[in-house]
Amino acid sequence: MTETRDVKLQGAGDGNRGFDKQTGERHVKTTKNEKLALLRKMLLVRAFEERAGELFQENFIPGFIHLSIGEEASAVGTCSVLRKDDYVATTHRGHGHMIAKGADPKMMFAELFGKSTGYCKGKGGSMHIAAFSIGILGANGVVAGGFPIIVGAGLSIKMRKTDQVGVVFFGDGAANRGTFHEAVNMAAIWKLPIVFVCENNLYASTTPAKYSLAGGSVAKRADAYGIPGFVTDGNDILEVRKTVAKAVKRARAGKGPTIVENMTYRFRGHFEGDPQKYRSLKEIESFKKANDPIVRFRSFLKEEQTLSDQRYKVFMGEVTSQIKAAVEYAKAAPLPKPEDALEDLFVNP
Repeated sequence: MTETRDVKLQGAGDGNRGFDKQTGERHVKTTKNEKLALLRKMLLVRAFEERAGELFQENFIPGFIHLSIGEEASAVGTCSVLRKDDYVATTHRGHGHMIAKGADPKMMFAELFGKSTGYCKGKGGSMHIAAFSIGILGANGVVAGGFPIIVGAGLSIKMRKTDQVGVVFFGDGAANRGTFHEAVNMAAIWKLPIVFVCENNLYASTTPAKYSLAGGSVAKRADAYGIPGFVTDGNDILEVRKTVAKAVKRARAGKGPTIVENMTYRFRGHFEGDPQKYRSLKEIESFKKANDPIVRFRSFLKEEQTLSDQRYKVFMGEVTSQIKAAVEYAKAAPLPKPEDALEDLFVNP
């Protein structure tokens, strides 16, 4: 059942043509305005994370942060086919997923700063941020920690008999944890409405996926559970959107889960400050040059005359102003009160 292709990230420059030469399928219909919205959202995710990296270096953000710069097409493409009431369980690298699902950068930065006006009142931070109002069930500092959460959400959907969908984002490293197999097995048995989205950025922390990923593909493992599995060029936002839309449609129809493996690449280290001794600068620059998802999509939109240079300039100005305002909001926000430390942690019977 697995539909896999040899996705060559380096040099893959024709991904956003709207037509898959191998399968003959056209991309899910996306209007001009939707395409522009996709680009703007990717720009917002990129700008947020670049600024977060700077603020971390300036000691405004405590703890660790893990950036997904270079993986914006996976986050935005996936969330673009979800509804507000759909659920998402994300990872320690979850800023992009949050913003793509509709999170407010002001509350995002406030949370990263540990301020009381953040989504979790400053108690979650980068790796444990959640936003229940938009269906984000939480980032997770535990690798593969989102799998049990999304299975619970999927079971809840089925018991309540709604047509919601749950999406869990995870990396290639998490696919080697026991909870992955447990979750996919249970979801397949019970036909839960879940889409398992693997962001295969070729490294599990510092270990190359070609060394640690048996079988060479996460999507191929779908065969063992009798469910569909797809591999996409994860830097092609329209291909991601088309593939995830197919999986979401299947889930809403009660046909069960799907695994989607988005082949992508993170331009920054595993965490901010990572010396990255496990890969070369030449490799990083090569991927940036050939596969920056924003550059590729911008070029495609210009080629089909959907995007003008003036419109792109407007987008950049809007995003820059939005991020600036969000940072100012977070800096001015109050810290949590010590006496509120245990609030929201326990249910008062």
